[in-house]
Amino acid sequence: MDTLKDNGLYTSFKAFKSGYIDVTDGHRLYYELSGNPHGIPLVYLHGGPGAGGSPQHRRYFNPDLYFIVQFDQRGAGKSMPQACTQANTTGDLVNDIEILRHHFKVDQWVVAGGSWGATLALAYGERHPKSCLGFILRGIFLGTAPEINWFMDGMKKVFPEAHNEFSAHMNGFLGDALFQAYYDALFNPAPNIHLSAARSWARYELRCSKLVPETSNTNHPGFDSYALPLARLEAHYFKHHFFLKTDQLMNNIDAISHLPAIIVQGRYDMVCPFESAFKLHRAWPHSQLSVVGDAGHCGSEPGICRVLVKAGQKMATLFVQND
Repeated sequence: MDTLKDNGLYTSFKAFKSGYIDVTDGHRLYYELSGNPHGIPLVYLHGGPGAGGSPQHRRYFNPDLYFIVQFDQRGAGKSMPQACTQANTTGDLVNDIEILRHHFKVDQWVVAGGSWGATLALAYGERHPKSCLGFILRGIFLGTAPEINWFMDGMKKVFPEAHNEFSAHMNGFLGDALFQAYYDALFNPAPNIHLSAARSWARYELRCSKLVPETSNTNHPGFDSYALPLARLEAHYFKHHFFLKTDQLMNNIDAISHLPAIIVQGRYDMVCPFESAFKLHRAWPHSQLSVVGDAGHCGSEPGICRVLVKAGQKMATLFVQND
Protein backbone atom coordinates (compact mmCIF):
# COMPACT_ATOMS: atom_id res chain seq x y z
CA MET A 1 0.00 0.00 0.00
CA ASP A 2 1.29 3.46 -0.89
CA THR A 3 2.03 6.16 1.65
CA LEU A 4 0.82 9.74 1.45
CA LYS A 5 3.26 12.43 0.39
CA ASP A 6 2.24 14.98 3.04
CA ASN A 7 3.24 13.11 6.17
CA GLY A 8 4.43 9.73 4.99
CA LEU A 9 1.64 7.73 6.58
CA TYR A 10 -0.17 4.86 4.92
CA THR A 11 -3.40 5.86 3.23
CA SER A 12 -6.28 5.93 5.71
CA PHE A 13 -7.89 2.54 6.32
CA LYS A 14 -10.74 1.54 8.59
CA ALA A 15 -10.92 -1.00 11.37
CA PHE A 16 -12.59 -4.23 10.31
CA LYS A 17 -13.87 -4.85 13.83
CA SER A 18 -14.45 -2.78 16.95
CA GLY A 19 -16.16 -3.28 20.28
CA TYR A 20 -15.76 -3.48 24.01
CA ILE A 21 -14.18 -6.01 26.31
CA ASP A 22 -14.80 -6.19 30.04
CA VAL A 23 -11.65 -6.39 32.11
CA THR A 24 -11.58 -6.01 35.92
CA ASP A 25 -12.98 -3.60 38.50
CA GLY A 26 -15.82 -2.42 36.29
CA HIS A 27 -13.67 -1.14 33.42
CA ARG A 28 -14.71 -1.70 29.79
CA LEU A 29 -12.05 -1.23 27.14
CA TYR A 30 -12.85 -0.04 23.63
CA TYR A 31 -10.81 -1.75 20.91
CA GLU A 32 -10.33 -1.66 17.14
CA LEU A 33 -8.81 -4.31 14.89
CA SER A 34 -7.39 -3.43 11.49
CA GLY A 35 -4.98 -4.57 8.82
CA ASN A 36 -4.43 -8.19 7.83
CA PRO A 37 -5.99 -10.71 10.27
CA HIS A 38 -3.28 -13.17 9.25
CA GLY A 39 -0.43 -10.69 9.42
CA ILE A 40 2.20 -9.98 12.05
CA PRO A 41 0.33 -9.16 15.28
CA LEU A 42 1.01 -5.68 16.65
CA VAL A 43 -0.52 -3.87 19.61
CA TYR A 44 -0.33 -0.09 19.70
CA LEU A 45 -0.28 1.68 23.07
CA HIS A 46 -1.42 5.30 23.06
CA GLY A 47 0.12 8.05 25.13
CA GLY A 48 -0.97 10.23 28.00
CA PRO A 49 -1.90 8.41 30.15
CA GLY A 50 -5.41 9.27 29.08
CA ALA A 51 -4.91 10.53 25.51
CA GLY A 52 -6.85 7.70 23.88
CA GLY A 53 -6.35 6.03 20.54
CA SER A 54 -6.50 7.55 17.07
CA PRO A 55 -7.04 6.21 13.54
CA GLN A 56 -3.70 7.85 12.70
CA HIS A 57 -1.81 5.45 14.93
CA ARG A 58 -2.56 2.43 12.77
CA ARG A 59 -1.41 4.33 9.68
CA TYR A 60 2.21 3.98 10.81
CA PHE A 61 1.99 0.30 9.85
CA ASN A 62 1.44 -1.49 6.55
CA PRO A 63 -2.08 -2.99 6.74
CA ASP A 64 -1.10 -5.69 4.28
CA LEU A 65 1.61 -6.96 6.64
CA TYR A 66 0.29 -6.27 10.13
CA PHE A 67 -2.69 -7.37 12.20
CA ILE A 68 -3.12 -4.21 14.30
CA VAL A 69 -4.77 -4.13 17.72
CA GLN A 70 -5.60 -0.73 19.20
CA PHE A 71 -7.43 -0.03 22.43
CA ASP A 72 -8.24 2.84 24.72
CA GLN A 73 -6.64 2.32 28.11
CA ARG A 74 -8.64 2.52 31.33
CA GLY A 75 -10.43 5.84 31.62
CA ALA A 76 -9.28 7.04 28.18
CA GLY A 77 -10.98 7.61 24.85
CA LYS A 78 -14.14 5.55 24.42
CA SER A 79 -13.34 3.19 27.30
CA MET A 80 -15.68 3.32 30.26
CA PRO A 81 -15.97 4.80 32.80
CA GLN A 82 -14.29 7.85 31.27
CA ALA A 83 -11.54 9.66 33.20
CA CYS A 84 -11.82 7.09 36.00
CA THR A 85 -8.75 6.68 38.21
CA GLN A 86 -10.10 3.86 40.34
CA ALA A 87 -8.20 0.60 39.79
CA ASN A 88 -6.11 2.45 37.23
CA THR A 89 -2.42 1.68 37.68
CA THR A 90 0.43 0.62 35.45
CA GLY A 91 0.00 -2.92 36.74
CA ASP A 92 -3.69 -2.87 35.80
CA LEU A 93 -2.87 -1.70 32.28
CA VAL A 94 -0.17 -4.34 31.88
CA ASN A 95 -2.71 -6.99 32.89
CA ASP A 96 -5.22 -5.56 30.41
CA ILE A 97 -2.77 -5.98 27.55
CA GLU A 98 -2.38 -9.66 28.39
CA ILE A 99 -6.17 -10.04 28.61
CA LEU A 100 -6.45 -8.60 25.11
CA ARG A 101 -3.66 -10.82 23.79
CA HIS A 102 -5.44 -13.93 25.03
CA HIS A 103 -8.83 -12.66 23.87
CA PHE A 104 -7.60 -12.18 20.31
CA LYS A 105 -5.66 -15.47 20.39
CA VAL A 106 -2.26 -13.92 19.76
CA ASP A 107 0.82 -15.90 20.77
CA GLN A 108 3.32 -13.04 20.44
CA TRP A 109 3.14 -9.54 19.07
CA VAL A 110 5.15 -6.47 18.26
CA VAL A 111 4.55 -3.86 20.96
CA ALA A 112 4.47 -0.27 19.73
CA GLY A 113 3.72 3.00 21.46
CA GLY A 114 4.67 6.62 21.92
CA SER A 115 5.44 8.73 24.98
CA TRP A 116 3.51 7.13 27.87
CA GLY A 117 2.73 4.36 25.39
CA ALA A 118 6.47 3.65 25.22
CA THR A 119 6.64 3.60 29.03
CA LEU A 120 3.78 1.13 29.19
CA ALA A 121 5.34 -0.97 26.43
CA LEU A 122 8.52 -1.33 28.47
CA ALA A 123 6.61 -2.16 31.65
CA TYR A 124 4.56 -4.77 29.78
CA GLY A 125 7.53 -6.27 28.01
CA GLU A 126 9.56 -6.60 31.19
CA ARG A 127 6.65 -8.37 32.89
CA HIS A 128 5.77 -10.56 29.87
CA PRO A 129 8.85 -10.87 27.65
CA LYS A 130 7.68 -14.16 26.12
CA SER A 131 4.61 -12.37 24.76
CA CYS A 132 6.72 -9.93 22.73
CA LEU A 133 8.32 -10.17 19.30
CA GLY A 134 9.93 -6.75 19.38
CA PHE A 135 9.29 -3.07 20.08
CA ILE A 136 8.72 0.14 18.13
CA LEU A 137 8.92 3.03 20.60
CA ARG A 138 8.60 6.78 20.05
CA GLY A 139 9.30 9.70 22.39
CA ILE A 140 10.84 7.80 25.29
CA PHE A 141 9.57 8.49 28.80
CA LEU A 142 10.90 6.33 31.65
CA GLY A 143 8.50 7.48 34.36
CA THR A 144 11.18 9.03 36.59
CA ALA A 145 10.91 11.94 39.02
CA PRO A 146 13.25 14.20 36.96
CA GLU A 147 11.04 13.68 33.89
CA ILE A 148 7.93 14.62 35.87
CA ASN A 149 9.67 17.69 37.25
CA TRP A 150 10.72 18.66 33.75
CA PHE A 151 7.10 18.59 32.57
CA MET A 152 5.83 20.65 35.48
CA ASP A 153 8.65 23.19 35.64
CA GLY A 154 11.49 22.54 33.22
CA MET A 155 9.71 23.17 29.93
CA LYS A 156 9.48 26.85 30.82
CA LYS A 157 13.14 27.10 29.77
CA VAL A 158 12.02 26.63 26.16
CA PHE A 159 8.34 27.60 26.31
CA PRO A 160 8.23 30.33 28.97
CA GLU A 161 5.05 31.91 27.63
CA ALA A 162 3.19 28.57 27.64
CA HIS A 163 4.40 27.78 31.14
CA ASN A 164 3.49 31.26 32.35
CA GLU A 165 -0.13 30.71 31.28
CA PHE A 166 -0.08 27.21 32.79
CA SER A 167 1.16 28.58 36.11
CA ALA A 168 -1.04 31.69 36.03
CA HIS A 169 -4.12 29.47 35.89
CA MET A 170 -3.16 28.38 39.42
CA ASN A 171 -2.23 31.77 40.88
CA GLY A 172 1.37 31.65 39.68
CA PHE A 173 2.34 28.62 41.74
CA LEU A 174 5.47 26.69 40.76
CA GLY A 175 6.91 23.24 41.41
CA ASP A 176 5.13 21.00 43.91
CA ALA A 177 2.61 23.72 44.78
CA LEU A 178 1.63 24.07 41.12
CA PHE A 179 1.14 20.33 40.74
CA GLN A 180 -0.93 20.08 43.92
CA ALA A 181 -3.14 22.97 42.84
CA TYR A 182 -3.83 21.27 39.52
CA TYR A 183 -4.38 17.90 41.16
CA ASP A 184 -6.93 19.34 43.57
CA ALA A 185 -8.73 21.19 40.80
CA LEU A 186 -8.80 18.22 38.43
CA PHE A 187 -10.44 16.06 41.08
CA ASN A 188 -12.83 18.75 42.27
CA PRO A 189 -16.40 17.49 41.64
CA ALA A 190 -17.51 20.85 40.21
CA PRO A 191 -17.36 20.70 36.37
CA ASN A 192 -16.49 24.37 36.01
CA ILE A 193 -13.39 23.79 38.15
CA HIS A 194 -12.12 20.46 36.85
CA LEU A 195 -12.84 21.22 33.18
CA SER A 196 -11.12 24.60 33.36
CA ALA A 197 -8.04 22.99 34.91
CA ALA A 198 -8.07 20.16 32.36
CA ARG A 199 -8.21 22.60 29.43
CA SER A 200 -5.26 24.54 30.82
CA TRP A 201 -3.20 21.38 31.42
CA ALA A 202 -3.91 19.96 27.96
CA ARG A 203 -3.23 23.28 26.21
CA TYR A 204 0.14 23.54 27.95
CA GLU A 205 1.16 20.07 26.81
CA LEU A 206 0.00 20.65 23.24
CA ARG A 207 1.81 23.98 22.97
CA CYS A 208 5.10 22.32 23.97
CA SER A 209 4.75 19.21 21.81
CA LYS A 210 5.84 20.35 18.35
CA LEU A 211 9.03 21.73 16.91
CA VAL A 212 6.93 24.48 15.33
CA PRO A 213 4.08 25.19 17.77
CA GLU A 214 0.63 25.61 16.28
CA THR A 215 -2.30 27.66 17.49
CA SER A 216 -5.16 25.21 17.71
CA ASN A 217 -8.78 25.79 18.64
CA THR A 218 -9.27 24.34 22.10
CA ASN A 219 -12.35 26.36 23.00
CA HIS A 220 -14.98 23.86 21.92
CA PRO A 221 -16.94 21.12 23.74
CA GLY A 222 -15.13 18.32 21.92
CA PHE A 223 -11.84 19.39 23.43
CA ASP A 224 -13.17 18.72 26.93
CA SER A 225 -13.69 15.02 26.18
CA TYR A 226 -9.99 14.83 25.31
CA ALA A 227 -8.61 17.19 27.94
CA LEU A 228 -10.30 15.79 31.06
CA PRO A 229 -9.13 12.15 30.75
CA LEU A 230 -5.68 13.31 29.67
CA ALA A 231 -5.14 15.82 32.48
CA ARG A 232 -6.81 13.83 35.23
CA LEU A 233 -5.04 10.57 34.42
CA GLU A 234 -1.67 12.22 33.90
CA ALA A 235 -1.99 13.95 37.27
CA HIS A 236 -3.06 10.66 38.86
CA TYR A 237 -0.04 8.84 37.43
CA PHE A 238 2.32 11.72 38.26
CA LYS A 239 1.18 11.69 41.88
CA HIS A 240 1.89 7.97 42.18
CA HIS A 241 5.21 8.09 40.27
CA PHE A 242 3.59 6.07 37.49
CA PHE A 243 3.25 3.14 39.91
CA LEU A 244 6.86 2.25 39.20
CA LYS A 245 9.76 1.70 41.55
CA THR A 246 12.74 4.05 41.22
CA ASP A 247 14.45 3.38 37.86
CA GLN A 248 12.37 0.23 37.50
CA LEU A 249 12.30 0.21 33.70
CA MET A 250 16.04 0.63 33.29
CA ASN A 251 16.86 -1.78 36.11
CA ASN A 252 14.81 -4.54 34.46
CA ILE A 253 15.79 -3.91 30.85
CA ASP A 254 17.70 -7.21 30.67
CA ALA A 255 14.34 -9.00 30.51
CA ILE A 256 13.81 -7.71 26.96
CA SER A 257 17.26 -6.60 25.81
CA HIS A 258 17.57 -9.73 23.64
CA LEU A 259 14.58 -8.59 21.55
CA PRO A 260 14.75 -6.16 18.62
CA ALA A 261 13.71 -2.57 19.26
CA ILE A 262 13.51 0.54 17.12
CA ILE A 263 13.53 3.78 19.11
CA VAL A 264 12.28 6.89 17.30
CA GLN A 265 13.03 10.22 18.94
CA GLY A 266 12.58 13.82 17.88
CA ARG A 267 15.84 15.68 18.41
CA TYR A 268 13.97 18.67 19.84
CA ASP A 269 11.42 16.77 21.93
CA MET A 270 10.68 19.11 24.83
CA VAL A 271 8.05 16.93 26.53
CA CYS A 272 10.24 13.83 26.71
CA PRO A 273 13.80 15.09 26.13
CA PHE A 274 16.27 13.06 24.07
CA GLU A 275 18.38 12.03 27.08
CA SER A 276 16.00 9.22 28.07
CA ALA A 277 15.96 7.72 24.57
CA PHE A 278 19.75 7.77 24.41
CA LYS A 279 19.99 6.16 27.84
CA LEU A 280 17.57 3.40 26.85
CA HIS A 281 19.36 2.75 23.57
CA ARG A 282 22.75 2.41 25.25
CA ALA A 283 21.35 -0.19 27.67
CA TRP A 284 19.63 -2.19 24.90
CA PRO A 285 22.13 -4.01 22.64
CA HIS A 286 19.50 -5.03 20.09
CA SER A 287 18.00 -1.57 19.73
CA GLN A 288 18.31 0.90 16.89
CA LEU A 289 17.99 4.62 17.62
CA SER A 290 16.48 6.75 14.87
CA VAL A 291 16.82 10.46 15.64
CA VAL A 292 14.46 12.76 13.76
CA GLY A 293 16.31 16.01 13.28
CA ASP A 294 13.31 18.15 12.37
CA ALA A 295 10.81 17.14 15.04
CA GLY A 296 9.73 17.62 18.61
CA HIS A 297 7.50 15.27 20.58
CA CYS A 298 4.27 14.99 18.65
CA GLY A 299 3.59 11.74 16.81
CA SER A 300 1.86 13.61 13.98
CA GLU A 301 4.91 15.65 12.94
CA PRO A 302 5.89 14.69 9.38
CA GLY A 303 9.44 13.65 10.25
CA ILE A 304 8.23 11.40 13.07
CA CYS A 305 5.59 9.85 10.82
CA ARG A 306 8.07 9.03 8.07
CA VAL A 307 10.54 7.40 10.44
CA LEU A 308 7.85 5.39 12.23
CA VAL A 309 6.63 4.05 8.88
CA LYS A 310 10.19 2.99 8.06
CA ALA A 311 10.48 1.39 11.50
CA GLY A 312 7.36 -0.65 10.86
CA GLN A 313 8.69 -1.71 7.47
CA LYS A 314 12.01 -2.78 8.94
CA MET A 315 10.40 -4.72 11.78
CA ALA A 316 8.08 -6.52 9.38
CA THR A 317 10.94 -7.45 7.06
CA LEU A 318 12.83 -8.87 9.99
CA PHE A 319 10.01 -11.29 10.80
CA VAL A 320 9.15 -12.10 7.20
CA GLN A 321 12.76 -13.19 6.69
CA ASN A 322 12.52 -15.45 9.72
CA ASP A 323 9.35 -17.20 8.56
